[in-house]
Amino acid sequence: MTGGLKEPKIPGERKMSRCFFSHHAKCAVLIATSMTLTACGGGGGGGSTIASSTVASSGGSVSAYYPRSPVGTLVPAPPITGNVLPVAVDAGPVPGTSQINIAYVSVTVCIPGTSGTSCQTIDHVQLDTGSSGLRLLNSALYANLNLPTVTQNGKAVGECTPFAIGTTWGSVLSADIYLAGEVARSVPVQIIGDRPGGALYVPQDCVNTGALENNQTQLGANGILGVGLFINDCIGCQNAASPIPAAYYTCTTAGCTNATVTTVQMVTNPVALFTTDNNGELIDFPQVPTGGLSGLPGSLIFGIDTQSNNQLGSAIKYATDTSGNFSTTFNGSNTSYIDSGSNGLFFYDANIPACQVNTWAYCPAPSPMSLSAINIAASGTPSGTVNFSIESVDQLGTGIIAANIAGLSTAGQFSWGLPFFFGRKVFTYLSHSTTPTGSSWAY
Repeated sequence: MTGGLKEPKIPGERKMSRCFFSHHAKCAVLIATSMTLTACGGGGGGGSTIASSTVASSGGSVSAYYPRSPVGTLVPAPPITGNVLPVAVDAGPVPGTSQINIAYVSVTVCIPGTSGTSCQTIDHVQLDTGSSGLRLLNSALYANLNLPTVTQNGKAVGECTPFAIGTTWGSVLSADIYLAGEVARSVPVQIIGDRPGGALYVPQDCVNTGALENNQTQLGANGILGVGLFINDCIGCQNAASPIPAAYYTCTTAGCTNATVTTVQMVTNPVALFTTDNNGELIDFPQVPTGGLSGLPGSLIFGIDTQSNNQLGSAIKYATDTSGNFSTTFNGSNTSYIDSGSNGLFFYDANIPACQVNTWAYCPAPSPMSLSAINIAASGTPSGTVNFSIESVDQLGTGIIAANIAGLSTAGQFSWGLPFFFGRKVFTYLSHSTTPTGSSWAY
């Protein structure tokens, strides 16, 4: 969600464009020229200078390499205490821009085998229940953070991650990940904007999936922490008999080739690798009033029914199908999902006028407008009514970065984005099966 005095991105909900990836979304784009901001989600290099060359090769591929920050001081991992990671909805890390409804956390990554002594903490990593696995910008990392390469048959593994309005490309490296008092060791992580195996160009089938978002300005964050429903980030890759286009590759300096990979080589949800508190997580935000807020704190609490602070209580579980979907009845039946990485609720309603400035969004009259929908588990039961309200994006004041907003979506699709989390305790149950079964949401 970058913004400021620049050409706006195409607005709309950012969803993973292929159902075999871990889920649906990373972010949504919001353009609000009256507030000189846009919103889209992702990450950046902590203010470091980004240098790259994007040039067409003879084969039509592009270079999308963004070098690391100058050598910094590696530090020990922070003290391991508790299962609560602070979350902040703020204006984001891109200088001179502002964002709306993007939740950020700080993530500490360490060189495996160093017992947490050689680490770097990266701030403004977007929190995303709509994907699985950690993705960090290469430009956000220190040059001396020497994370080992994930390989197959002696070749470096690279990954292409297509979303509906953009694609990330980079290498797969291994890191120990520290999140509050939880540790996941030797986790495959996508390093966005890195050159897997020294490959100079992005594979053409990856380029064809959409505009590359490999730097801070393009992505809007320093990375993405995917804590969604599934262990790995590519469902179809787990048992594929042949390589899937625009997914995983093996790479050398001569280029990259589509490849099948094992689950231990795939970008992995770090929650699944915790020693304890590894069955899911709870995201807890306070309510957001009409007119919005200039900042919003929250909590990412690991585990469900494992400690006193993550009890399910009266929350109701809604099982999903193998793609992470359930159903929502709103102007008919909709395929739906819950996604902290989308910065609005996204649905279709021809009776609500679109905004005059932010034409992708709804500007109800009167504003706010109270609405309701019925969520139904993939199994058919339980079902429950969700009452919610949306307000006019065009009428939001300058400096507002958290608000109950919504945007237009394709008929038959309903995304419960970040505003759904405001004032609710939302649980994500992680499927530990090698096939995507047993996942559910609860709230």
